[in-house]
Amino acid sequence: MVKNHLLQLSRRQRQIMDILYRKGECSAEDIREQLPNPPSNSAVRAMLSTLKQKEYIRSREENFRYVYSPLVEKDAAQQTALDRLVNTFFGGSTAAAVNALLGMQSQDMSEEELNDLKAIIDNAKKEESEVENEDK
Repeated sequence: MVKNHLLQLSRRQRQIMDILYRKGECSAEDIREQLPNPPSNSAVRAMLSTLKQKEYIRSREENFRYVYSPLVEKDAAQQTALDRLVNTFFGGSTAAAVNALLGMQSQDMSEEELNDLKAIIDNAKKEESEVENEDK
């Protein structure tokens, strides 16, 4: 349910969530200042109210102002964003997405990062093999 719910955010709502994930918590004015082409204060407050109603964020009062923070775990949001990216731009192919990333950054990757990727791939193969053996 969380995944589908996260896909329903507008561009501005996603920008607000990005700010909150980066900063942890912010006031409405702090958020407004960090938005590209900032909307009015009332527009930001309306978006925050909507995000709060959708249970993406929470607020608390601090020194006569509200401070907002994310309710949806960053890991869940990252997974949803990656799913959306892979499905939209790579036809659902994880391999195509990884290949594109490696093509962009392979010259900048350290030996340690390459070894980490190899370990991740090896682990995925091992888990797949174990699942296949359980099904037999």
